[in-house]
Amino acid sequence: MKVSRSKSQSPLTLPERMRWRPALALLPVVFAASFAMAQAGADKSASDTRRSGYQDMGAALQKMQDDDTANPGMLYVQLGEQLWAKPAEAASKACADCHSVADMNGVAARYPAIPKNSDRPIDLEGRIQLCRVSHQQAERLAPESRDLLSLAAFVARQSRGLPIAPPDDARLAPFRSEGEAIYRRRQGQLNLSCAICHDDNAGKKLAGVTIPQAHPTGYPIYRLEWQALGSLKRRLRNCLVGIRAEAYPYEAVDYVALEVFLMGRAKGMPFEAPGVRP
Repeated sequence: MKVSRSKSQSPLTLPERMRWRPALALLPVVFAASFAMAQAGADKSASDTRRSGYQDMGAALQKMQDDDTANPGMLYVQLGEQLWAKPAEAASKACADCHSVADMNGVAARYPAIPKNSDRPIDLEGRIQLCRVSHQQAERLAPESRDLLSLAAFVARQSRGLPIAPPDDARLAPFRSEGEAIYRRRQGQLNLSCAICHDDNAGKKLAGVTIPQAHPTGYPIYRLEWQALGSLKRRLRNCLVGIRAEAYPYEAVDYVALEVFLMGRAKGMPFEAPGVRP
């Protein structure tokens, strides 16, 4: 008895082989392109030596930051969530009346930014203040106040894990340059600059603590030294005092210019607020 072969078992005919030949010819090109892209990604990753302050901490502090039930900054996030839904003063409007929580996804990772009808950037806290005054007809919150930090922490929490993505706004260029100039300028009685510590000596120890690269990936952060949540502005003021320099006034544009530069320097790094630091 003669057994016939199924079509799936039959060898390709000459016309079929001719139809497949162009596709087969492209396979080496596709494999080469895929390999090149993978290699480029690996090279980029290997050449990126930036480190978050999180990576310089011990395992115990890393676990504290990672666990929302242990991270003290989450207490501020919870308060911020309450304030988000609470109507404020004259206009009796809450943040939630204009914005959904989903609207805040990625917002903190894009600040500082230049708001509408303005020619200078503001940080995240400045954006919250602007909304309070302009839309809620409420009084400005005091710098470093619990309510301001809590609202900032709640908004920042919605960007956790996203890459830092400064706005592609040409108007920020002069502020970025000004921030870099401040970062590299020697100041104070100790005649030090930000760059001397955070570029030249990053990774070394100072008073038993690793000097970080100063990437603002986790603000607002809970510092064990402060036993409280604090803004990047507070940390910059601490640094100025530490080098025996006079801290700028809280509303000085110098802080925002520095943040514009630092966020550009940290572009693409994961945002991790609320962070925990020693």
